[in-house]
Amino acid sequence: MSENPNLIRVILADDHAVVRQGIRQFLESAPDIRVVAEAKDGEEAVGLIQQVQPDVAVLDIQMPKLSGIEVARQIRANRWPVGILILTSYDDDPFISAVLKVGANGYVLKTASPQEIICAVRAVRQGKSVLDAILLPKVLALISQSRTIPPVEPLTDRELEVLGEVARGFTNKVIGINLNISDRTVQGHIARIFEKLQANSRTEAVMRAISSGLLKTPEHA
Repeated sequence: MSENPNLIRVILADDHAVVRQGIRQFLESAPDIRVVAEAKDGEEAVGLIQQVQPDVAVLDIQMPKLSGIEVARQIRANRWPVGILILTSYDDDPFISAVLKVGANGYVLKTASPQEIICAVRAVRQGKSVLDAILLPKVLALISQSRTIPPVEPLTDRELEVLGEVARGFTNKVIGINLNISDRTVQGHIARIFEKLQANSRTEAVMRAISSGLLKTPEHA
């Protein structure tokens, strides 16, 4: 029997076996998610990501050998097509800042419900940005504090339209359909938005735009 083409293949990295077991159990209760590998430390996670090529990597922050943030940095540096969801107990400002800078797709606390984490995995697989609601005030404060350098130049009306769609969690494909432009054009606009707002991820770009008054806090689509 062939594998479901819509199946989300996940690698789970956490240094606590009991925690991995619990997360795996509720993730695999969803019919469209399968945990294809588990790692007990960051170094093992990097090797398994290369080997099994998952759709989404669910990473704890504090792990032996390599932290989740360092694993995420290697994923981005190697341009591996893997969505990154940080799932952790830590909500300290330095960790939040580092996760935003490294370009992770999502940051969710382990206090979230199983269904919220399942939804986060699905959203990351679709290319959306996910941020735990508890973290939103901290993220806004961090970005406001770091906004010492003005944008290179103002965003155009089209770039603001694209950024608004990004804030609603839409993928490039959906944004292209909504604005009647190609995926490639959307990608170009997002690259320019990142440059102008000095952002490294979709979440950081949206939060910088909200902090500077370019966007209102988005409603979830």
